Amino acid sequence: MQINKFKNLYKTFRQNNRGNILLFVMVFGTITFSIIVTGVTGYAIMENKASVKKHNREMAFEIADAGANYYRWHLSHDKSDYYDGNASSTPGPYIHDYYDKDGNAVGQYSLSITPPPVGSSVVTIESTGWLDIQPESRRTIKVRVAFPSVTDYAFLTNSDVWIGNDEEVHGRFHANGGIRFDGTTDAPITSAVPSYYCQPLHGGGCNRTLKDGIWGDGGPTEYWSFPVPAKDFTEITASLAQMKTAAESDGVYLSSSGDQGWAITFTGDGNFAARKVVTTNCYKSKDVGDSNWVVRCTDVATYGPTTTYAIPANGFIYVEDMVWVDGVVNGKATIGVANGKSITINGNITYTTKDGTDVLGLIAEQDILVVKNSPDDLEIDAALIAQHGSAKRYDYSGEGGDDRKNSITIYGSIASNGMWTWSWINQGGNLVSGYKYTYATYDVNLTYGPPPGFPISSQYNLISWEEIK
Repeated sequence: MQINKFKNLYKTFRQNNRGNILLFVMVFGTITFSIIVTGVTGYAIMENKASVKKHNREMAFEIADAGANYYRWHLSHDKSDYYDGNASSTPGPYIHDYYDKDGNAVGQYSLSITPPPVGSSVVTIESTGWLDIQPESRRTIKVRVAFPSVTDYAFLTNSDVWIGNDEEVHGRFHANGGIRFDGTTDAPITSAVPSYYCQPLHGGGCNRTLKDGIWGDGGPTEYWSFPVPAKDFTEITASLAQMKTAAESDGVYLSSSGDQGWAITFTGDGNFAARKVVTTNCYKSKDVGDSNWVVRCTDVATYGPTTTYAIPANGFIYVEDMVWVDGVVNGKATIGVANGKSITINGNITYTTKDGTDVLGLIAEQDILVVKNSPDDLEIDAALIAQHGSAKRYDYSGEGGDDRKNSITIYGSIASNGMWTWSWINQGGNLVSGYKYTYATYDVNLTYGPPPGFPISSQYNLISWEEIK
């Protein structure tokens, strides 16, 4: 009897214990499953929120980019409106709604426009975009656009040209005529003609013989390209009448001297000295096309009293006479002269810095000349335009003595409508007058920061694009 009772108790205990274990497994299994489900669900929710936030930030970026593109479009239709169609007295930022493909307003962009500083055409556009559902996630894009200068060349001419074997060109070079290129370059050399008849004035082998548009012993020839479209020199001419008006109102205007002209010397301190040229020295000389020696009065002999001027804020200096110029330029200025007048380089013209802070433009309705008694090593830091004449130095070898100079260095650009030369070579290929070595380097700062009044393109170029925050 006792044994049977013990067996029944043991059996009952085993059955109850099994139920307890099953209950324990079910309870803790349920808890574990709930934790896992909760964790996975929380992770999924977090990932979804992060994904939505990232998507919204990307949308904010797209909206900011749309704002920048809108204002680039706006400037293409109204090139001088820096106020988003508002009165000039209304400052930004300017806020626009952004619509999705269904026409629903889903966000906004804010535009801040910085007009170009004096002497530059660079416009800065800052566009900040955001979505209405997440306005705290903002993205900002900064874009810079500008009109490039149409004289974006180290050298540009409307005629035939010869670059000798002692000449170097650093920057684009174009001629609407043919090019004999015996020098060296590191930039494109282009001609608008497939072939031309080379004239004797361009050395041996040029006895009115038919040549390719570009030929010679220089190179590298892989930089040569011809024919290419001609450059329209009517686009390269600046409006001297507008320069005169600007000089009379806010610049410096010099009337006719009553003598030979005016000498302008930049003094390196933001000023320039102006003196009347009372008398000049005259010399026998030859120009392209001259069969005989011609007396030309190119060098200053005596000056009148000096008057000092500050380089004007608008940079315009207009002279109703011949001009001789030299000195150290500290600032931005352009000298223009009246119809039928020329500008003569009277000595070295240099900048205090070559970072775009200092810029000089010389625009002559006729010629840009260099005096006979120029430095043996001449430096010209300037952008030169001879609108209807040439950039040149006459052949003074007929005066007797040695008129051969060493080097001329031009940092800037030259646009010469007619024949260009600083050197004169005889039929034997020897230098008889002028500079043996020529170094022409394009000032890259001129592309978007040309001298005041210089001709520029009618279309904005994109200079830079960046996200700033």
